[in-house]
Formats: sequence, structure tokens, C-alpha cells
Amino acid sequence: MDIFTIAMWVITLIFLIISFIKNKSETKGAFKKALGMGKGMAKSLIFVILLIGLILAYIPPESIASFVASQNLFVSTVGSALFGTITLIPAFIAFPLVGTLVDASVSMVPAVAFLTTLTMVGIVTFPLEKKTFGMKFTVTRNALSFVFAIVIALFMGVIL
Repeated sequence: MDIFTIAMWVITLIFLIISFIKNKSETKGAFKKALGMGKGMAKSLIFVILLIGLILAYIPPESIASFVASQNLFVSTVGSALFGTITLIPAFIAFPLVGTLVDASVSMVPAVAFLTTLTMVGIVTFPLEKKTFGMKFTVTRNALSFVFAIVIALFMGVIL
């Protein structure tokens, strides 16, 4: 663990102890409520993780690179962005994956569109997000994130 994570754990534990000293019953009630919420979200999270695994098993990174490299810039950018919206990969995997795509002669604009939609747009997590935040918020956030992902990709294509 890095120092930031350790600091967050220490700060959390300090505030938890203060809360417990100040009002034991409310702190216990908060724990029970958090546990109940966690159990409710666990099913959705497990489903999302399984779905991500299936998608990545059936569509390997090599297939993505061959598709993107064979298209014109517009089609490859939109295609990469759309593919990024239906997958969900942690950042520590996404960055090396995009590096592999760039090394496989994929243009920077589609690679950045893919990366930004991977991290900003969540079609796979849509049901969980809708349940938590509501339909209007989820649709608005995902639509704006998609648009801004394309804008970021275009800017990065100009810069790099």
C-alpha cells in the first residue's frame, strides 16, 4: 500500500473511534446499515465482474487492435469509443493495454477515445448506477462522458 492509502485508513479509523466513543448506538446502527447496503450491492458487483470477464475472454486485445488499425480515423475513433463504453477495465490494466494498441500501430486518437471511455463511460455498470443514482442522472452522466471522451481524444490527437 502507498502512503496515501495508509493515511486514509488511519484517518478513517480515528474518526470511527471518535464516533464510537461519542455515540455507540448510532455507530453500531451505521455499521448495520452499511452492511445491508453492501449486501445489496454485492450481487450487482459480482454480475458486473463476471460480465467484464466474459467480454474480455471473447474479445481479446489483439482483435481490438486489428479492427482499429484497419479502419479510417473517424470509424476507428467512434468504434474504439463505443467498444470502450461496453468494457470496464481497471486503470492499471487499461493504460498498458492502450500502450499495446499504440505499439500495434493504432492511431493516438482512437487509442485515447478507447481509454477515456473505458474509464468514464459505464454501460456494463449502467444497471448498478441507475439503481443507485437514478435513470436521469445515469443517462446524462454517461452521455456527457462519451461526448467529452471524444473531445479529449481529438485534443490529444492534436497535441501528440
